[in-house]
Amino acid sequence: MKEKLLTDRQFHIDLEKGDVGKYVLLPGDPKRCKLIAKYFDNPKLIADKREYVTYTGFLDGEKVSVTSTGIGGPSTAIAVEELCNVGADTFIRVGTCGGMDLDVKSGDLVIATGAIRMDGTSKEYTPVEYPAVSDFDLTNSLVDACKTNKNLFHIGVVQSKDSFYGQHSPHNKPVSYGLENKWEAWKKAGCLASEMEASTLFIVSSYRRKRAAAIFLCINNQERVKEGLENKVVEDVDLAIKTAIEALRIQIKKDKN
Repeated sequence: MKEKLLTDRQFHIDLEKGDVGKYVLLPGDPKRCKLIAKYFDNPKLIADKREYVTYTGFLDGEKVSVTSTGIGGPSTAIAVEELCNVGADTFIRVGTCGGMDLDVKSGDLVIATGAIRMDGTSKEYTPVEYPAVSDFDLTNSLVDACKTNKNLFHIGVVQSKDSFYGQHSPHNKPVSYGLENKWEAWKKAGCLASEMEASTLFIVSSYRRKRAAAIFLCINNQERVKEGLENKVVEDVDLAIKTAIEALRIQIKKDKN
């Protein structure tokens, strides 16, 4: 029965073994999959179901894939679980974030070493005391890629939340006292940015014994706005995509050696 479950076509992502490579890039937006796949050799659309779009191709002779996760923890957990079931074991999240630290400007890249578990999904995997951390070696490949491409980047802890408007309009929520107090706590603790998937990705990958890392383009920083600092909104994710592709090349080379 166990072997049957591992080889069956997956219910949500509509994939089976052989459809994806061991290396998978994970954007949230399905439309970004095509943008990422253009950097592959011979990319092919493999599946398109719900929020999950998958392309598979090759990078430096290695089979690689990109699968969208949708927004937030629940859909991310489903994607990672099912991708693991069909043979994937190395994940790089390619997403966007909102800066929290004043030094994190729009257009900068943020590499997550760990994530604050403000999501609900990861709590159904491990107790909250268990840390959501990225894979050290894979994260170093992202750092090396940033240095190779001469990107401006920050590395550290991000906050993963479930409610976008809980962050951007906390004052009118019945639990505003908790949202606002914790936001200030994360800032004081040195949190770099806020996003919605990293904690789930790290926890699910950890329990499945897989590798995961995450890189984000900072598109906005509401704290800089509060301080009257420059905050030009940047939404072109190609910088993060190119860096993730370079990181995959680096990781593939390391794994082969």
